[in-house]
Amino acid sequence: MKVWPKWKDPYDGSEIHQNGSVFVSKSGNIYPIEDGIPRFVKHLNYSQAFGKQWNHYQVTQLDSYTGEPISEKRLKLCLGEDLFKIIKSTIILDAGCGAGRFTEIFLKYNANVMSIDMSEAIETNQRNFPQNNNHRIAQADILNLPFAKRKFDLVICLGVVQHTPSSEKTIYALYDQVKPGGTVVFDHYVYSFSHYTHILRLFLRPILKRLSPDKGLRITELLTDIFLPLHKIGRRSYLWQLIMKLITPVTSYYYDYPELSDELQKEWALLDTHDALTDYYKHFKTRGQIFQIMNKLGMKNIICEYGSTGIRARGMRPDY
Repeated sequence: MKVWPKWKDPYDGSEIHQNGSVFVSKSGNIYPIEDGIPRFVKHLNYSQAFGKQWNHYQVTQLDSYTGEPISEKRLKLCLGEDLFKIIKSTIILDAGCGAGRFTEIFLKYNANVMSIDMSEAIETNQRNFPQNNNHRIAQADILNLPFAKRKFDLVICLGVVQHTPSSEKTIYALYDQVKPGGTVVFDHYVYSFSHYTHILRLFLRPILKRLSPDKGLRITELLTDIFLPLHKIGRRSYLWQLIMKLITPVTSYYYDYPELSDELQKEWALLDTHDALTDYYKHFKTRGQIFQIMNKLGMKNIICEYGSTGIRARGMRPDY
């Protein structure tokens, strides 16, 4: 039988109960419920640009929109075939859910999903995948989650850990939510030569990440309009795309996802260029550093391998 984790005050750990349109903790803290979504964070925080991003590009990365299983393939690689096969019977925490590219896959396979995001992207997630018996949504900070600990079968966090104030603390917080015998899955940027050779990106990011979300969005749209046509010239050439990465600040997928139409190529470029230039935090770790964090936490069956986005990692909490 499905049993959702109980709500807890994210700051003092006491149980909280719904009272009309708010949640109230025993210590007197009050958390509003707006548009059916419990809100456990302040609206103004470092994730504002991400919220603007996902509310603007609401369906760009959804497989149902592109017609291609890009998100599903990435999810399968991160989970592994064995874990992916049993998600139907699990209660999942989709941490940093954004617009719901992975929420969509979980719901497609009838999993029970708690989608959380620190930004207002949760509103887009709800528009894309309204709450029902199998799907709940909350606006919450991964470092201060509003749930009783060790209650989720699977905790997954893709494309997020490196953008929080502390990667290590975030991994600890995610692992706190994993029940005995459950699994945590996440990915993380890895140190790379290419990152330090993106000259324009290194110059622009410190400026753009301090602008308002609206201004940042307008500038990344302008940059994409200027530079994406250069990427398109050699769309089938790996060498050409490598050169373009060195001299333009734009993220392009002509070589990686040639199946996407030109219209979709531009949408993905717009989205991920904004993502790469406006993220407030951007951390890097080595494979060894990620493994050490997981090992220190006592995980078993640790998988820590290189992937297209850096390091793919998963580990189990011992079932004792």
